[in-house]
Amino acid sequence: MSSAVTSPRAGIADRLSRMIQLPTVSAELAQRGMAPFDDFVALIAELYPLAHEHLDLEHHTELGLLFRWNGRHEASDGPVVLMAHYDVVPVDETDPWTYPPFEGRIADGWVYGRGALDDKGPLIVILEAVENLLAAGFVPDRDVYLSFGGNEETFGDAARTIAASFQRRGVTPWLVLDEGGAVVTDPLPFVRGSAAMVGVAEKGVVTLRLSTRGDGGHASAPPTVTAVRRIARALDRLGPGTFPARTPRTISRMLGQFAALSSGAPRLLYRVLAAVPPLNARVFALMGGEPAAFVRTTVAATMQSGGTAANVLPSQADATVNLRLAVGDTVQGAVRRVRRRIRDPKVEVTVIEGDDPTPESAIDNAQFALIRAAVSASHPTATTVPYLMMQASDSRHFHRFSPAVYRFAPLAMSAAQRASIHGVDERVEIAELERGERFHRALIERLQ
Repeated sequence: MSSAVTSPRAGIADRLSRMIQLPTVSAELAQRGMAPFDDFVALIAELYPLAHEHLDLEHHTELGLLFRWNGRHEASDGPVVLMAHYDVVPVDETDPWTYPPFEGRIADGWVYGRGALDDKGPLIVILEAVENLLAAGFVPDRDVYLSFGGNEETFGDAARTIAASFQRRGVTPWLVLDEGGAVVTDPLPFVRGSAAMVGVAEKGVVTLRLSTRGDGGHASAPPTVTAVRRIARALDRLGPGTFPARTPRTISRMLGQFAALSSGAPRLLYRVLAAVPPLNARVFALMGGEPAAFVRTTVAATMQSGGTAANVLPSQADATVNLRLAVGDTVQGAVRRVRRRIRDPKVEVTVIEGDDPTPESAIDNAQFALIRAAVSASHPTATTVPYLMMQASDSRHFHRFSPAVYRFAPLAMSAAQRASIHGVDERVEIAELERGERFHRALIERLQ
């Protein structure tokens, strides 16, 4: 392991502010054009000159950036891939932001704006660590790749193409680390202290369209089952119990860790839930919300359409349904179950897009130990805990062929901050950006 005396640069908040000021909204690419994305690529070249001087850069599609930092040795068990994305979700202009979402306001020790947490904040701490290490003359012991995508929020192909390039070259990463969990306080009832929640797997995602046709005509004489009613009935049949509840190994491991952070009766409860997965699945399913989502495939109707006028029966109707697949389910199996639950041959079920859940990465290996050590350097009071990520990340494309893939943003986030992701007043504390840089610096320095 190489070592270096590293002094982090001042001004990380200003650099993040400049990133936020570029509205890299991938869902609005058609309206905004490529200019914000091209400007972002130019900005990081300006802000991180050493990274651009010493690392090789490849462009994959119009929106994928892959940097390669050559290590001292070509490790036989593969390189490290640090991932992030620089696109952000749209902003509802009617939402009451304290500061304009693309102003990048720095106030009272915080940086405000769309992307502060998702995902320009986690991206900048990677680049800061690399730039600071390069300034100290540091060279990692194995190759380190930085994989940045510009269309993660729209399930784009930048990261998929980057991952495919590794497969094409026969390179299997030793470790992949992407966005995901964060450092949280009191993560579950009766669990005290801070926990660094590291996603070791993520649920799959499927988007379905339910569509049907019916007799149109005047609304004064409707048939018994209209197109709209048929779709409504189909959606009603896709309730919370559509898929059975079962506890993946990751959740049992998480509960076992939480038992150590609690005391008294709660400690016994978490130990029992960790040891008896069927009981845990039943309890979490009854709790609903996020606990239920941990143990079953969820179904959510997100869009509906049909009709052209208030007094005209629509001849067609459709709805869009989003499924988050539990570990153990598949796209194909989920579609079969949806069709059985609907029980209506006149409702067509079409898969718009879909990805199976990822495998579960180990927590008893050198990779997880390295993450734990880096957490100790950046957030020394936090316990590193595995969990199941319910959102989809770009890392799923690597997890198809790389066995050690984890999801963790090394920033402490309150419940209010986590709610601001894709919401209002997204913000990150400057002190946490500094800790995030420390995490990645420690991780890279400890590579062997």
